[in-house]
Amino acid sequence: MSESNKATIKTAVVGVTGYAGAELARLLVRHPRLAGNVPVFAGRVDERDQARGGVPLGEIHPQLVDSHGTGSLRVQPFSWDLLEDLGVDVVFLATPHEMSRESVPAARKRGFRVIDLSGAWRLEESSNRAVYGFEDEGSVDALTMQAQAVYGMPELHRDRIRTASLVANPGCYATSVILALKPLLAAGLVDVEHGIIADAKSGVSGSGKAPVAKTHYMYAADNLSAYGLFTHRHTGELVEQLGVGAEDITFTPHLLPIPRGILSTIYVRFKTAQTSASVEACYREFYKGSPMVRLFGTTLPQIQYSVRTNYADIGFNVAKDGHRAIVVSCLDNLLKGAAGQAVQNLNVMQGWGEAEGLE
Repeated sequence: MSESNKATIKTAVVGVTGYAGAELARLLVRHPRLAGNVPVFAGRVDERDQARGGVPLGEIHPQLVDSHGTGSLRVQPFSWDLLEDLGVDVVFLATPHEMSRESVPAARKRGFRVIDLSGAWRLEESSNRAVYGFEDEGSVDALTMQAQAVYGMPELHRDRIRTASLVANPGCYATSVILALKPLLAAGLVDVEHGIIADAKSGVSGSGKAPVAKTHYMYAADNLSAYGLFTHRHTGELVEQLGVGAEDITFTPHLLPIPRGILSTIYVRFKTAQTSASVEACYREFYKGSPMVRLFGTTLPQIQYSVRTNYADIGFNVAKDGHRAIVVSCLDNLLKGAAGQAVQNLNVMQGWGEAEGLE
């Protein structure tokens, strides 16, 4: 390990009030490489709370109260000057897409490395970004930032993430589908022209903390509903990262009446007949050296296995004819689908063990 990798860095979380922000706080405070170097938490703070030095984390997220004083750490009024004065090196943005579009250029001009959990910089093609309706689309700043952005999925892009100044954390649904399909597509096994179906289901926390009608208890409880057909924001990530056309994959997200977790069931047809052994070998070769992917072989994973962990679990079954397969992928949308993957990216950027602070 080089001396630079041993050095302690200072992190900051901007936007700690949401579900992903809470998980980021928990992971960073307990990260072994950051021991004794508490992250800076910054966001909107009203005058009353400014007068008392910020809002204690325990008031926002009571679950963070522990014997180490995590609950008493305070969210301070955000400013770039504050982060500079406190010696921050890496900024995590757990902010809405539009806010990240504004914040990232300012952060980069001040030399901060950024890990952005929003969808602001995930998509390379303007046609795919159109779903967000960004007002700065095509501007010099936006194009400059997009050129710097690296899609933050270590299993696919760890070499680029190591030197990245801006990491665009993947979407939760996208992570579950991409990890399940990429090895098969990279090996040229899938008959793409036959079409791929990705049927994905997520817990309610995937919609964020802000209350909306469809995440209200009376709507979501005892219910299962499809939404975002052909229009979901993560579709562009699938197309770009898998290297398929939009007409080659049908992605349907569903809302599950559970707090957290994703299960994606994916249907593919092979160009030539495969066996369970050949498919498993494909996955194991692709994911060797990827500690956050657990391969279950022909045993199918379940949400309860991966929830509250940073693992992505993948299992499959091959039809008797050898030409069809069903792949099941599970993960926690707030961890491997958000905060945990962000910390995994930090580990890669710093040259630390990829799973440090996550197992």
